Amino acid sequence: MAAYTSAETERILGVKNSVLRYWVDEMPLIQPKKDLTGRRVFSGRDLRLLLRLKYLLYERRFTIDGARTQLEKELSGEWQDLRAELDAVRSELLDLLVRLQNRIE
Repeated sequence: MAAYTSAETERILGVKNSVLRYWVDEMPLIQPKKDLTGRRVFSGRDLRLLLRLKYLLYERRFTIDGARTQLEKELSGEWQDLRAELDAVRSELLDLLVRLQNRIE
């Protein structure tokens, strides 16, 4: 299972730590775990939700409440089968992106 630190998540999303913290506080669907040292660790699912949230906020110009509602709709039963397939592909792509970024640095 893929896990991303806050720093990796911020870099992938292209947002500051304060923005990431605000989104996590406002979106109960996103639930990072804490590692043994107390740092937040985001799952692949969390990262996919954050990428979708960023798209809804920045590209589609949703409010945070509107984006939350949209994400909840998308995660409802009618979207589950398609979402599962897309999530698997996205997870693989995100892993590749992180690997490439780590090689470049």
